[in-house]
Amino acid sequence: MEFFKKKKRTEAAVQTATSYSNSTHPFDVIEKYKPLSAPEIRLYKALKEAVPIIDAAISKIIRLTGEFSIKCMDPNIEILINKFISNVQVNSCEKGANYFILSHLNQLLTYGTAVGEIVINPESNSIEALYNASLSDVILSTKNSPLKLSVLRKKKDGSFEPIKYPELVLISALNPDPGNIYGNSIMKGLPFISNILLKIYHSIGVNWERIGNIRFAVTYKPSSDSGDRAYSKERAAQIASEWSKAMKSGGRPSDFIAIGDVGIKVIGADNQVLESQVPVRQMLEQIVSKLSIPPFLLGLNWSTTETMSTQQAEILSSELEAYRRLLNPIITKICDMWLRVNGLQTDYEVSWSRIDLKDQLQNANSRLINAKAHEIEKRLEEKSYIK
Repeated sequence: MEFFKKKKRTEAAVQTATSYSNSTHPFDVIEKYKPLSAPEIRLYKALKEAVPIIDAAISKIIRLTGEFSIKCMDPNIEILINKFISNVQVNSCEKGANYFILSHLNQLLTYGTAVGEIVINPESNSIEALYNASLSDVILSTKNSPLKLSVLRKKKDGSFEPIKYPELVLISALNPDPGNIYGNSIMKGLPFISNILLKIYHSIGVNWERIGNIRFAVTYKPSSDSGDRAYSKERAAQIASEWSKAMKSGGRPSDFIAIGDVGIKVIGADNQVLESQVPVRQMLEQIVSKLSIPPFLLGLNWSTTETMSTQQAEILSSELEAYRRLLNPIITKICDMWLRVNGLQTDYEVSWSRIDLKDQLQNANSRLINAKAHEIEKRLEEKSYIK
């Protein structure tokens, strides 16, 4: 008798799903960063692009470093060398050694190592230009001696060969590890923090995209009637088709009519959005502390006292002075080469513009108070001497 029994129809739910990606944000090079791997140029480029506050901090450090000029014992040579500093060609379309030095500093802070070149014109025996080289086009090594640096340049076929005139190469390294030629980027230690920050930002963007572009869950519950259950799959497919037509109406009002127990809910309507202000600030605090930039210079309205702001400005001034000390040997090498090719000789020094991050009125009041205190101490000494 089992042959005459009705077979139960298998029912399947109608659902839609989008493909899921393991990446939590578009900057994969940051997400795949491993602390034990060697620093990569792509990594630090992606960090500056992905986290704008890092790019803003480095740009402000470069601008606040200021410009330089040369002070010579011979005033005539001083005029000539400063004219050269102002008018020398830099790269393809810039002029001025100050631009070259700031580009050199940008490369130094970003990658930990900066490479430049003095281009000599063999016909006129003069310095024709200054060139900021890409780190991907050179290799630094100390194979023969740990105290002697050799530079290899990249050829058109992809191979490398020793540079013909290494004395014309300008190299700087920022806080290199012992025994290592290459320096450390100012962003060293930030990939992990930045990865967490990007995940938070990406999650916020996804949540807002879902809120702005609502997704619906349409459920159909067949009644206890055997006929209704027998055709539940066909009715679910029909409901899904009609619902898709209603949603593709181009923003015009469209009615959706269905028979039976049909429920429509907004997907994620009862979901609680996580608070992001505290974790985002924690990540930004780590980034700002690593870059040594006062928060108020980056537009971060964190509560700081007047004394704290003054101390932060003093710390930044000391950082800028340290960067200037790293750049002075490069400037000196350029000036020495210019004097040599022009057959001149003189004593000179590099003079930087004044770093001014403090309130001028506050400085004037401080000098006035110090002068009054000095005057009072002087009078007290005179009275004690007379007695």
